Amino acid sequence: MRNYKEEDSYFRAKKKVEKIKGFYTHAIVYVGINIMLLVLIYSSYTHKSNFWNLGTFSTAIGWGVGLLIHGISVFGKQIVFSESWEQKKIKQFLEEEQQGAKWE
Repeated sequence: MRNYKEEDSYFRAKKKVEKIKGFYTHAIVYVGINIMLLVLIYSSYTHKSNFWNLGTFSTAIGWGVGLLIHGISVFGKQIVFSESWEQKKIKQFLEEEQQGAKWE
């Protein structure tokens, strides 16, 4: 007899792992390509002070926004406010209250 609930859980977990792997691949490619682009752009300037302008970094900034959106789609709010973070903060505040600390 097949256990469809376990099988469904396995496939959801596998899909989540594939999404995380895809994000990390995207991040590695982002870093590698942008380093190469910036080195090529820097080497093309005769006056190195011209390197520091918005146009030089426009690809990195635009792609970085896309990478941020990709990260949010993969990790959601867990990037900053994971359940374990919430539990740690609750525990911290309870301990501080027991020690007489005041917080609002």
